[in-house]
Amino acid sequence: MEQSQSLNGYTSATVVATTSNFIMVREEPFTHTYRTVIRLREQGTLKLRFGFSNTVDSTWEQGTIAWAGREGGAWRIEAACIADGGRDRNCSYKEGTLVHLTFGGESTRDVLPGEQFYSDPVEICLPDGHDLMFSWTLSAGPGASIPYNTEQMLVTAYDAPGIRASQPNEAGFRKSDNLLVLPSWIGYEKDTVQELVFFGDSITQGVRTAQDEYDYWVAKIANQLGLACGVWNLGSGWARAYDAATDTAWLRKAKQGKDKIVLCLGVNDIDIGCRTAEQLLSDLQDIIYRLKNHNPDVKIILCTVPPFNFVEEREQIWRTVNARIRGLSLSGVDRVFDIAEVLSQPAPHEHLLQRQYMSSEFDPHPNGLAGTRIAEAFLRWY
Repeated sequence: MEQSQSLNGYTSATVVATTSNFIMVREEPFTHTYRTVIRLREQGTLKLRFGFSNTVDSTWEQGTIAWAGREGGAWRIEAACIADGGRDRNCSYKEGTLVHLTFGGESTRDVLPGEQFYSDPVEICLPDGHDLMFSWTLSAGPGASIPYNTEQMLVTAYDAPGIRASQPNEAGFRKSDNLLVLPSWIGYEKDTVQELVFFGDSITQGVRTAQDEYDYWVAKIANQLGLACGVWNLGSGWARAYDAATDTAWLRKAKQGKDKIVLCLGVNDIDIGCRTAEQLLSDLQDIIYRLKNHNPDVKIILCTVPPFNFVEEREQIWRTVNARIRGLSLSGVDRVFDIAEVLSQPAPHEHLLQRQYMSSEFDPHPNGLAGTRIAEAFLRWY
């Protein structure tokens, strides 16, 4: 989504990735409320704005339902609001803190396919350690409608049928399962000395780390860099480099990065995408070219492809791509962060993730300990 000049002076308010990798498809019209509890990077009196993109960011599985650049359908924001969600992540909010969002002064908004837009500014005061509650009611007709994220829930969310955006209690709500329905960008007014965009797949998103613990590497890097450094997490589960190379909504978000963009892609290209080494390297080069062409001053930090327990042909592709990345064969790359070196077993088993970093016996998504080690290594290197 293109950032308007009126959003200068705003930065991402959270390290939670609010990308979309799926889309709602219903046989009947529906009206439903979605409520999410999010830890912001800062508390106190905050001026917030919310950005919306009615386009799927990245491909899910084989792309039969959701793919990069697929436009959402026509739908309607019936009501949207924020409140002090407290500390316990339940479905209620603190009395007297509810603030309604408006869009050009209106409390409702009809959303068109592929549309991008922002809310009006709103203010809220969050006590130290309290979370933001975002709650909105959406309605749509039959067919494909609202893009959202369907990966493992990294934050607590609830949903309920009907118009309940401002309802103060949990009556009728249930805990959401793989249903993160949020704006594409949550920003707050803040002066920063630099801005970092982290652009990647589920490993960047933080999938398989503990819910509400902000235990993934991007969150830990943001915490250590401090509030003077803006951090926007654009990780998206199942995402591929060739999704970004389409130059649709997802990459357009990354183009807003004015200082540094950290690219960590390739696992899903090698795995479910079945790309050759040359195809993956070509897509990475295309992404870098498009980012540099948009802003020649932006610094590109390219990560090696993390180990994901590839074997046989996929292992050889992984080795070839990482050798080329380490050899600085892609033009436009300013620095290379060797995330694979942090996570890999000793040679000759570099293609395997260290067992202590696996999220389960069978799942090579990096866990919270891996997040700590990546963050430590990144900050030493940075």
